[in-house]
Amino acid sequence: MPADVIVRRVPETRSALTRLVKWSIDLYRGNDCYVPPLISDEVNTLRAATNPAFDFCEAATFEALRDGATVGRITAIINRTANERMGENILRFGFVDFIDDDAVVDALFAAAEKWGRERGMTAIVGPLGFTDLDHEGMLISGFDELGTMATIYNYPYYPKQMERLGMVKETDWIEFLLDVPEVIPPKMVRIASIAEQKFGLHVVPTKSRKLLKERYGHKLFDLINVAYDKLYGYTPLTTRLIDFYIREYLGILRLDNICVVVDSDDNLVAVGITMPSLSRALQRSRGRLFPFGWYHLLRALQAKVDRVDLMLVAVHPDYQSRGVNALLFRELIPAYQRLGYRYAESNLELEDNENVQRQWQYFEHRLHRRRRAWRRPISQD
Repeated sequence: MPADVIVRRVPETRSALTRLVKWSIDLYRGNDCYVPPLISDEVNTLRAATNPAFDFCEAATFEALRDGATVGRITAIINRTANERMGENILRFGFVDFIDDDAVVDALFAAAEKWGRERGMTAIVGPLGFTDLDHEGMLISGFDELGTMATIYNYPYYPKQMERLGMVKETDWIEFLLDVPEVIPPKMVRIASIAEQKFGLHVVPTKSRKLLKERYGHKLFDLINVAYDKLYGYTPLTTRLIDFYIREYLGILRLDNICVVVDSDDNLVAVGITMPSLSRALQRSRGRLFPFGWYHLLRALQAKVDRVDLMLVAVHPDYQSRGVNALLFRELIPAYQRLGYRYAESNLELEDNENVQRQWQYFEHRLHRRRRAWRRPISQD
């Protein structure tokens, strides 16, 4: 390890992790495309005391220092469930930030790999989180595009450093910016109506937050587990994780940005969870809820913004490629028009997920960001 760089493990205390997350936000000060995370959310994700994913994960967060000042961070994660499903001993890395300095990057990854090697891991892959609902994928193109709350922003030197380390592509995700149409495309209306009638489907009015939580909360995440099961790196959400997500996130969503589709027996078939873009609000709050950050976020949720984030779209495998996606957007587009959304962010989708990409045929769209998970073997020396 270079003599001028010291790497230490960060204790899982709220104060220590808060300081580190704030450092990573400060690293992007003045960058108009960077969207900070909510500091409290990221700190809770990194602590075993507050993140139920530690039921099946083990993790360690490291900090690089030079002359006593922070110059980088990385979290090493072992997801035992994912490793069992993939049949590999993978060390995930995530929540990674660093200055553009070879010695700093070498020291950070050396510390993470040493921790993983001591636990029998044979390859390192990332950026990945504890679960598929955490931030993942390093930005490799689209650095001049405004980020979203659901994605990672990083400087262009990050992928260059990964290549220098001998990392290779594991998988890529792509993201599209869609134009919200002024008129619902007739083809979409026709396909949605056919799916509705053929399969006996109907849209559930989402006017009651209590109904959404109590009647469909667990069903929603059970559907995600089924719909996403075959996607790269997916880990099924446990009951404790589902309870956590219901408690943390369902309460803040705009009901008119959600669409729930069920069959004649009230079985959940599809769900679309979207929300007004919080990107500018998070920038103004710098990831803080207090003292005034909550005001910016609440205002963004209630006031007019020109973008909507497609946070999660899930369709049961029995109904995929059968027009159900058209039904979701037939219901959501009028709400988008009424609320003044001009654009929609697709957020992450695997580059080979043709089923997802097919649904954008109804919209004017452009691929505006690409991100990557990197991989290399862990030296066993």
